[in-house]
Amino acid sequence: MTFPTKIAVLLRDDLATWQRLNVTAFVVSGIAGTAPQLLGEDYVDADGTRYLPMFGQPVMVFEGDAATLAAAHRRAVERSVACATFTEDLFKTGNDEDNRAAVRAVHQADLRLVGIAVHGPKNAVDRILKGARLHR
Repeated sequence: MTFPTKIAVLLRDDLATWQRLNVTAFVVSGIAGTAPQLLGEDYVDADGTRYLPMFGQPVMVFEGDAATLAAAHRRAVERSVACATFTEDLFKTGNDEDNRAAVRAVHQADLRLVGIAVHGPKNAVDRILKGARLHR
């Protein structure tokens, strides 16, 4: 099945495993929170137990160095493609209010990005991720 849009995460390639997982979880929550139409129906097992819905299309995870991440972020902003960001500073905070304050304190060009998630037309997302490679 092909989809007209793409959901992609781009992680900085020097993160520890726990950081990669943490950043991925946070940035995709931004996509889910602003694009509920991407979520499928609830899951139900054979016993009738209900589980939360998930994205109805794949989430592709990529990696790249800091320069690749900065360039992808810039292209996403320039193209007005929905983008969630996670910066190094967010590893030092403990709540959403402090997270938002940490991002607000830094100019866009100076954000020390460790991950982003983007959702948009497939071709646009592919152009945004130019230079990134699929996560290994």
